[in-house]
Amino acid sequence: MSSLNEYGSNSWALTITVDHHNGEEQKEIPLQVSGELHVGGLMLKLVEQIGIRRSEELSLLKPTNEIKKKKRKDKEKDKEPVVEDILNLHNSPVSLGLPASPGLYSKTMTPIYDPITGSPVASTIAWFSDSPLAQQSWSTLAFSHPNSAPETLAKMYQPRTLVDKAKLNAGWLDSSRSLMEQDIQEDDQLLLRFKYYDFFDLNAKYDAVRIHQLYEQARWAILLEEIDCTEEETFIFAALQYHISKMTLSTGSKDFTVESETDEVEAALSNLEITLEGGRSESLLEDITDIPKLADNLKLFRSKKLVLKAFKQYWFVFKDTSVSYFKNKEAEHGEPIEKLNLRGCEIVPDVSVSGKKYGIKLLIPVADGMNEIHLRCNDEEQYARWMAACALASKGKTMADSSYQSEVHNILSLLKMKSRTAAPQEVSDVESMDVKPECFISPRYAKKYKSKQLAARILEAHHNIIHLPLMEAKLRFIQAWQSLPEFGLSYYVVRFKGSKKDDLLGISYNRLIRIDTATGDPITTWRYSNMKQWNVNWEIRQVAIEFDQNVSIAFACLSANCKVVHEYIGGYIFLSTRSKDQNETLDEDLFHKLTGGRE
Repeated sequence: MSSLNEYGSNSWALTITVDHHNGEEQKEIPLQVSGELHVGGLMLKLVEQIGIRRSEELSLLKPTNEIKKKKRKDKEKDKEPVVEDILNLHNSPVSLGLPASPGLYSKTMTPIYDPITGSPVASTIAWFSDSPLAQQSWSTLAFSHPNSAPETLAKMYQPRTLVDKAKLNAGWLDSSRSLMEQDIQEDDQLLLRFKYYDFFDLNAKYDAVRIHQLYEQARWAILLEEIDCTEEETFIFAALQYHISKMTLSTGSKDFTVESETDEVEAALSNLEITLEGGRSESLLEDITDIPKLADNLKLFRSKKLVLKAFKQYWFVFKDTSVSYFKNKEAEHGEPIEKLNLRGCEIVPDVSVSGKKYGIKLLIPVADGMNEIHLRCNDEEQYARWMAACALASKGKTMADSSYQSEVHNILSLLKMKSRTAAPQEVSDVESMDVKPECFISPRYAKKYKSKQLAARILEAHHNIIHLPLMEAKLRFIQAWQSLPEFGLSYYVVRFKGSKKDDLLGISYNRLIRIDTATGDPITTWRYSNMKQWNVNWEIRQVAIEFDQNVSIAFACLSANCKVVHEYIGGYIFLSTRSKDQNETLDEDLFHKLTGGRE
C-alpha cells in the first residue's frame, strides 16, 4: 500500500465504476486529481474523461443516511449485497481510492470529436493514447445494460412522500470546496448525476453519452417513483424501455458507426433537440414577424375549495403571451370577461387519452398565492396548439417563436404514444416477451397486475413506438420525462420567516415554489426573472431573497445545508446566461461568483 508521503499529500485517485447486475465484470476508469481541486474543477476533468459536454449541469451527490440504512438492511438479509446503481449515473458511482501521483488537469478546450461515437474527446485523451477510454471508447457509458431484476428493484430506496424526496437532495457537494474540505474519506462512494434540469444544446451527433446518461437518470427516477406519473404514462415509459433494450441488444455499438438512415430521422431528432433545450432555437431559424393568434371555444373552470368542478364554455383568444375570454365569439371585439397574462405562470397538463380528457391547468402567481384555472380542450389537435402556446407564453415567448410548430408536433407525438389503438395482444405474443415485464415497471405497479397483464399492456403501448430508432427512442423518453408536471423540481424542507410550520421549497430552472408539506399543493411561486438579489446569513443559516414590487422572503433550510439551496439558485441563474454563440469553454469565474459563498 502506498503512503501519502510517497506520492504527495495533495493527490487523490478516483475510480469511476460502472455497475452491472448481470454478472458482467465491472468497468473501472481511473482518474487522478489534486486533493485541493474544488468540486467544480473536478467535474470539468471528470466530464472530459467520460465524454460528456456541459460539465456545469452535473455534480456529485453523497448518499443520505436513509439510503445507506436501506442498503445495510438489504445486505443483512441477503448473502450477496445489492449494489444500488439506481442512484448512480446509472449509473456510475465515483469511489475515492488511495492517494496516487498527481494527475494532469486542464480546462475544457475547443472539443475534438470522436469519429466513432461523435462525443467530444477529452484533451487528455487526445494527448495520451493509453487512456482507458481511448482504448474502449465510450460504449460502456453510452449503452444500456441488462435490466435489474424485479427483486432488486424492490430492495432499492423509494421515496413515499415529498419529504422523502427532499432527503434525496440533501447530499449535493459544495462545488467551491475540495473533496478534502468536505470530509470525503477514502473509499467513500459519491454519485455522479445531472443536478440541474436545464439541458443545453443536446445534439444527437455529439452527445451520445450525455443523452444515454440522461435517459438512465430519467429511467431510474420513473422506476423508483422519484417523480410521479400516471398509470397510463407508466406503461408508455415501460414500452420505451423495452424498445430501447431490444434495440440495444440488436444493434450494439454498430449504432454509432452508421449515419442516420433517412433525412426524416435527422429532422425528427432536430425537432426533439429544440424541445429538449426548452424551446431554444438558433437565430438562423426563421421567426414569424406577424404574431399569430389562436381563437376557439374552450371550457373553463376556476378552482375553489369545497366546490365541484363545473366547466363553462367561453370564446377564448390567445395573443402574445395572454389569454382573453369572452361570453361568445360575437363579443370578441368588446371588453373580455378576463385577460390572463401567462408569463411566469405554471402550466400543468391534465390529460387522459383513454378517457378523452385534454385539460390544461394554469397556476397564475398573485400577491397572496396562486390562482388555479382549468381549461378543457375538445380534442388532441386543439389541445396541442393551446398547450404549446401556453408553455411558450409561460417562458415569455409567443407563437411567433420558431419552436412553436415543433412544440405542437412533439405534444401530438406524446399523445399518440399514449393512445391505445393496438389490438389486444395474443397470448403467444405476450409469452414471446423475452424479459420479465416487471423490470420496466415500478414495484408498486408490478404488484398491482399479473405478469401476463403487464406484458400485454407494455406490448400494446410498444405498438405505437416500434418504428423508432434507438437514439430517437431515448430522446422520446427524455421528452416524456420532461413533460411530467413534477419534472425538474428539487425539494427541500424549509421554515419561512414568520411561519410556525415547515414547508417545502421546490427549486426549478426558472422559479422557486413554496409547497404545502401536507397536501403537496403550491402556495406561491417566485420567478428568477423577478429576482433583484439574494444573500445568505451564514450565522443563522437563513436565505433571504428580494423580488420586484417590494416582495421579500426569507427561510431557514432544515433538510440540507443552506449552501446547497444557495448554490442551486446561483447555478440556475448561471445556466440561463448560456448561449449557442458562446464557445465550449465554461466561464468558471462567473459560475463560482454566482454559486460560491463564505461561511
